[in-house]
Amino acid sequence: MTRTIVCIVEGDGEVRAMPLLLRRLAESAGVYDLDVATPIRVRKDRFIRRPDEFSRQLKLAAAKAKGGTVLVVLDADDDCPVELASDIARRAQAIVPHVSLHAVIAQREYEAWLLAAADSLAGKRGLTTDLQGPGAPDGVRNAKGWLSERMPSGRYHEVSDQPALTALFDLALARTRSRSFRKLSDTLERIVRGPAPA
Repeated sequence: MTRTIVCIVEGDGEVRAMPLLLRRLAESAGVYDLDVATPIRVRKDRFIRRPDEFSRQLKLAAAKAKGGTVLVVLDADDDCPVELASDIARRAQAIVPHVSLHAVIAQREYEAWLLAAADSLAGKRGLTTDLQGPGAPDGVRNAKGWLSERMPSGRYHEVSDQPALTALFDLALARTRSRSFRKLSDTLERIVRGPAPA
């Protein structure tokens, strides 16, 4: 039975990249019928700090999910990913208790996941052919800048490069090198392996 996921994300790049990433992860787990709706884009600060905005966006996502799953994927920036994910899940439970909801927070930013598998992106999208990822990708500040510095003929553009690189990076390598990517991968596996929706 097809499972539906509605994501809440914060960047224009993620609106295009997240469905692609989730489908890739599902296919790597042997699931080929995952329905990923167009994500809902929010401003992180407003979403987190304004109860009316938090409630409105969660209710919209729940309505779009139609019995499926809501997945909140935001950048940690300087927040603790574990604490922020727990806070979102706790607060959401009071607003949409009837919905399966998960929150995954990228350590620093989404692009840290690309850095975790940077070796597999060598020579792609203008990146240098000798590209090697940093030793601790989850700890890199300004991962977008890191990518731009390794694009000699241009710079990283979130809206076009993020989905393109998402289609190419080595998922297994990213799992090995990024704790927050492992969290996303494990969460999606629980979603697709869990009980089918009624």
